[in-house]
Amino acid sequence: MIQQRGNFDWMLQDLAKGVPGIQMIVVLSADGLRIARHGGDPDTADRVAAACAGLQSLAGAVAQEIPGSEGEMKMVLIEIHGGYFYLMAAGPNAYLAVLSDVRAEPGYMSARMSDLVIRIGAHLTSPPRRNGQTV
Repeated sequence: MIQQRGNFDWMLQDLAKGVPGIQMIVVLSADGLRIARHGGDPDTADRVAAACAGLQSLAGAVAQEIPGSEGEMKMVLIEIHGGYFYLMAAGPNAYLAVLSDVRAEPGYMSARMSDLVIRIGAHLTSPPRRNGQTV
């Protein structure tokens, strides 16, 4: 696991305060390592980040099959009994994941996530790694 970046705290808190029902926000690298989190415990955030790596890979593979697309995943929304899971591309090799209860309206949530990514997308990046080391 890599260290959580403290400078993300206020940015993630802003999203959490602006949308009712958010339970956890995780910023992760493309290979599933947690960069930052808000809400929840660190172990849960690590499991969510690891699961997101597979999900973004699957979504990217499906995106390549859509004629006229650029083949890149932009956002995944999963409705779960009792809530929602959102995963959005947030910069080169970085993603923003949100777990929420049913109070978080999907259209509003995706708009707020998009706003956050636009504002701070350049900061939500993770350099590629080989053998656990930054390349």
